Amino acid sequence: MTATVQEIINASITPDDHAASNYFAAIKELVRSRSTAATPEERQRWQAGLDRVYELLRAEILTNTAPPRSAVTFGTSGWRGLLGKDIHVHSVAAVTAAILTMYQELNRDPELRAAAGVAAFAELRERGCVLGFDNRFGGELLATSAANVLAAAGVRVFYAGEATTGCLSASVLERKAAFSINLTPSHNPLEYGGFKYNAADGGPAAPILTNRITEQARAILARGGSPFLPPGLDLARPLASIPGLLREDALRSWQEMVREGRDRHGIDYDAVINAFAADAKLVVAVDCVHGAARNSVRELFRQQAPNRLLILRGEADVTFGGIAPEPSSANMQPVMAELRHRPEPLKLGAIIDPDGDRIRFTDGETEISMNQFGAMAYHFLHESKGKKGMVAKTVASSNLANAVAEALGEEVFEPPVGFKEFKPVIGRALVYFEESDGISVIGHTPEKDAFIGLLLALDMVLSLGLNLGDILRSIEQRYGAYYPDRDGVVVGQQGPQLLQTLARLERYKEGGSVLVGDQPRTIKKVIAIDGRKMIFSDNSWLMIRPSGTEPKVRFYVEARNRNDTAALVAAAKSMLAEIGLLP
Repeated sequence: MTATVQEIINASITPDDHAASNYFAAIKELVRSRSTAATPEERQRWQAGLDRVYELLRAEILTNTAPPRSAVTFGTSGWRGLLGKDIHVHSVAAVTAAILTMYQELNRDPELRAAAGVAAFAELRERGCVLGFDNRFGGELLATSAANVLAAAGVRVFYAGEATTGCLSASVLERKAAFSINLTPSHNPLEYGGFKYNAADGGPAAPILTNRITEQARAILARGGSPFLPPGLDLARPLASIPGLLREDALRSWQEMVREGRDRHGIDYDAVINAFAADAKLVVAVDCVHGAARNSVRELFRQQAPNRLLILRGEADVTFGGIAPEPSSANMQPVMAELRHRPEPLKLGAIIDPDGDRIRFTDGETEISMNQFGAMAYHFLHESKGKKGMVAKTVASSNLANAVAEALGEEVFEPPVGFKEFKPVIGRALVYFEESDGISVIGHTPEKDAFIGLLLALDMVLSLGLNLGDILRSIEQRYGAYYPDRDGVVVGQQGPQLLQTLARLERYKEGGSVLVGDQPRTIKKVIAIDGRKMIFSDNSWLMIRPSGTEPKVRFYVEARNRNDTAALVAAAKSMLAEIGLLP
């Protein structure tokens, strides 16, 4: 086995040459071997090989001073890239310096100043930055780099360590900080790192801010320096030695925020947790997929009923056991299996992604994505909590929420994909959610937050005395059933070239038809605010758009009967093949 480990390492790694070494090729192969180990001793030997490779990756993260292989680009939710090659101590320092450079420009740019929510650089220094990361390898190294750049510029640092996106956002609002840096690529695979920036409102930054950060970061990396990166600045100076650094309990900030928002959203945090502790009929299982949520879930439940709060994949593992760490149907299976064996009549299961901004639910029998849960949550707040107002959902989300809102006589706000698109209705919409399992509510952070979704689901089950699957079926019986699906394909085009190719879909116009299965469907309406969404005469639809963070094209479909979903998926793929993006 020792020889096999060395062969795997030799195949991908060139000694003393980080640029020529593909550390993650070796890591993935070692993880696959570890997962099939027959004994604990065998597993430990594979782990020892992984530890060796990760030490080499650590050295690359610390010493690589080359510009990122892929240019810094802030997409729908920050900048993402390969750990070591794109995301490393020096590139993170450069992006942090770019953020500070942007704030220096506030005085002469009123539009920028309004979007940032900060009047001047002096105010930025005083209000400070909330800084955290998810469970990715090297998170503390990268956070240390950012902290040193901020401290050198005289900016206060609220250091939260490993924390979820929603909790960091709550910290910004509770501490009245100027912005936050969260070193996470969200649900991306194990080889990715990421950099999220939120402004003073605690939500995803507006394009005017992220575009300026992108521009400044590229300039700093191109010229190899910035006034905010003075000669001799030690990016690896230990956190304990950084003057003025303050420790931040991000979960406590989150708890404070939920309590303060009770009158607006109707969720009484402490009453819900006490009700769970008192109700022996309910069991909750949360799969953290080894992510940042694992450190907070039991405290979220205030250590109540530990025998009825089950934590799955709660161990530290930067490899995520080799899976893609997202709330998917495949990854939901362990939670469903765990709940099926429990005797309690009420069962609530959830899976949360690594940085805790996405969540998907189950009751052990029925899987419930955000397409359904968002509509359920809106109905619950409107009808059970007596809160009135609109619902906000991305254009790629299910139309179940549209049907609920129409029946209740309320408006629907339906922007492009991306949580930052909800900014115009923050404080007006009761619920805002997106198809990729993100949600938040009125009176809470404008950032997507798995924990508020979990608390809302818990309140729903306890208040109605029903499992989520039964609640969903009741809503479908009243407002109609919708069957959504989504997928994505890797393509060989990016940027303007990809957009030009996708423009060929414009030939599908209102009044035209698309072959779905063996039957043509008439296009009743086209929505072109984010890609192209074609709604058919039976209110089924399909949508195609480019990914904002990966070299992918994503497509979304929704049928009005279960059997049509696969036919709509096939139709979307056929359209991509027709314009040359699929063979």
